[in-house]
Amino acid sequence: MKALEVLNPNGIFLYGGQTISEAADLLLARNISAAPVLNNQGRCVGAVSKDLLLAALLEGRSTETDICLIMQELLQRMPAEEEFSLENKESSEFILVEKDGLPLGIIDFSYIPETIVPGISKKMVEFHAFVDAVYTPVMAIDIAGRITIINKWMARLLDLEQEGVLNVLAAEIIGEKIILKLLHGKGINADERVNLKGRNFIPFCNDVIVNNETIGRVLLLRDISEVEELMNESEYTRGLNRQLEAIIEFSYDGLYVTDGQANTLLLNKGFERIMGVNAEQCVGKNMAQLVEEGVFSRSGTLTAIEKGGSVTLSLTSSTGKEALVTSNPIYDDDGHVILYVTNVRDITELNELERKLERVEGLREREMEAVIESMFDGLYVTDGMANTLRINQGFERIMGINAEQCVGKNMKDLVAEGVFSRSGTLVALETGTRATISLTSSTGKEALVTSNPIYDDDGNIIMVVTNVRDITELNNLQRRLERVEELQELYKTELEQMKRESSHGMIMVAAKMKELVSMVIRIAKVDSTVLIQGESGVGKELIAEIIHANSNCKDGPFVRVNCGAIPDNLLESELFGYESGAFTGASKGGKLGLFELAKGGTIFLDEIGELPLNLQVKLLRVLQDRAILRVGGTEPVPIDCRILAGTNRDLNTMIEQKEFRLDLFYRLNVIPITVPPLRERREDIPVLINHFLQACNQKYNMKKQLDTGVYNTLAEYSWPGNVRELENLVERLVVTCINKIITVHDLPLNILNDINQPQTAPRLIPLKEALENTERELLKRAFANYSSSYKIAEVLKINQSTVVRKAKKYGIKH
Repeated sequence: MKALEVLNPNGIFLYGGQTISEAADLLLARNISAAPVLNNQGRCVGAVSKDLLLAALLEGRSTETDICLIMQELLQRMPAEEEFSLENKESSEFILVEKDGLPLGIIDFSYIPETIVPGISKKMVEFHAFVDAVYTPVMAIDIAGRITIINKWMARLLDLEQEGVLNVLAAEIIGEKIILKLLHGKGINADERVNLKGRNFIPFCNDVIVNNETIGRVLLLRDISEVEELMNESEYTRGLNRQLEAIIEFSYDGLYVTDGQANTLLLNKGFERIMGVNAEQCVGKNMAQLVEEGVFSRSGTLTAIEKGGSVTLSLTSSTGKEALVTSNPIYDDDGHVILYVTNVRDITELNELERKLERVEGLREREMEAVIESMFDGLYVTDGMANTLRINQGFERIMGINAEQCVGKNMKDLVAEGVFSRSGTLVALETGTRATISLTSSTGKEALVTSNPIYDDDGNIIMVVTNVRDITELNNLQRRLERVEELQELYKTELEQMKRESSHGMIMVAAKMKELVSMVIRIAKVDSTVLIQGESGVGKELIAEIIHANSNCKDGPFVRVNCGAIPDNLLESELFGYESGAFTGASKGGKLGLFELAKGGTIFLDEIGELPLNLQVKLLRVLQDRAILRVGGTEPVPIDCRILAGTNRDLNTMIEQKEFRLDLFYRLNVIPITVPPLRERREDIPVLINHFLQACNQKYNMKKQLDTGVYNTLAEYSWPGNVRELENLVERLVVTCINKIITVHDLPLNILNDINQPQTAPRLIPLKEALENTERELLKRAFANYSSSYKIAEVLKINQSTVVRKAKKYGIKH
């Protein structure tokens, strides 16, 4: 605890000039035993306690005596933030606590116990929490045999209440004699086990000694049941183990096995023969120790641990024997390394091969130069730091770059200068593996390069050799492949979006359609009348169904009425119903109208513009009164349904031509919704095509596909019939086309003629959209030519951070 935390919160200051009587009153009022005395400058000059006051009075001093005459000098001072301990107490019974040279109070040792008890309690709580966190059962007793510590695992094992047994004699509540025997220090045989609740434990018991005095005893039980279960394997497994041991022992190659920490477990006779080192020198020792002692020059096991995988290297033993070793990690089911198995091979024959290799490497430089320069492919060589060592004539021919521009320069500098758009060497150095990429030189030449890292015996890259091939003939094929992959990714994204939106029956990716559906779902929650407008085939009925499905009356019926498909003389009776005998041929008992059938649900009046004027008046009354009058009836019948209307006609023009009532229009047009035609949301065309194609293939058990050109052509068509026309076209193509792949030649002439008509002017789009399209195309071209965002920023004359931000905005991967 800090010194500041030990101060009595009721503490006060006394001042020179105050009397014994005044000081006594203040100490009694605050219920404290002592207080510091300050002078006129606020500096502490001493301390006064109840004992000092009493002693002064007993000496015969007056109660009006100045306390400065009897105060005790403060010998100890302590900063407020310094840690306090009872060991801080010296000759004085008071310690002055200061901060920045100013007194804060005194530490009165008679008050300290009340101050530090909460801290001790906190430490005890933390201590017991730590003991409980130990999975091993733990118990401790004091010298009298009372339980002082027991964690929850020991309590469960002995069927005891953890809190209720503290300070209770262990002999009174523990029935397991072996536990009592251990607690009282009588001990058991070294190989003896403790069996509790069907599990075996190894006991560990020791005296607790403080200041050379035994104050108690602690007992820990280590559960070994799982270990014994593993040891009690079947005879079949033991037989396999004996066979495995025989195979290991008589293997011609050497085998060396360690645990996951490189501690030697075993080695076979083959190892002893090859390395001249016997098992007694190694088993039980760590590989790091053996290397340090010079038994081995280095260790494949230690290298495998460092690199986290298999390694192969050569090493020498203390007997001068050389070997090639391969160390492989063995993992458990959790992915932890439990063993390292090292295969050891005599490399006498390999040494001979190495000498032959050295003779090959000793070929005269001009002969090797001739081989390199005669290669048709380009060759580019750097050291392990990407510094250019040499290039051949093939490279100069393919890339249009000469040796003077590159030799001696680092690949990073060459990329930054724009000599190359990117570097296979840098990729190989970064990944540590072979890298194959395409790149462009500053002369515009393109090539496919394969960079191979060359390692030394220590696993360090000392050289990168890059093979360069002209890919002019491959470019067209590669660009086509990239376009197909882009389309595939686009279609995949669109299909995912289609799945997400299909719950509403509406397939879309266009932003304006998403905004429309979002608004439709919001207005579905209210009961206002909605007028849905849009060209034929845009999906007005689907919008009505979405409103119904998300409304408060979604559990009721959805009744669709095509006002243009019902004869005028029947329309009124169909909508409002009729009474018995209302007209000749009327059913006995009458008939419910569509408004009544939609009770508790939604009625959708499609093609509302086709409604005759005489019925428009009656529909207006229905909207106003929320009631209908059956044909032949005299009493209004209340209705309980939401009313939606739809039309593909221009109602404003019809109003001007006296074909549609203005008052009815106002009643219907409470919430107007206009569904955009397909030509205004062309992003939806590929998604809709894929949706309808999949549906038709499934319906007719076919596997038809569309050529990329079909998508491009249909995306440019004007679609006067909108989605309905698109759906019918896809079904017609699937059914009528003979080939599996549907091409542009299979499209109807009216579509091809529409696409091929000369355009007098480009389609006007918002300026912001045009700017974004231009930015997107420029960035795509830039990333195709340069791998560095810094280089792109330099070419486009913008900040590098702007390049990264806009690439993320447009979804351009780099």
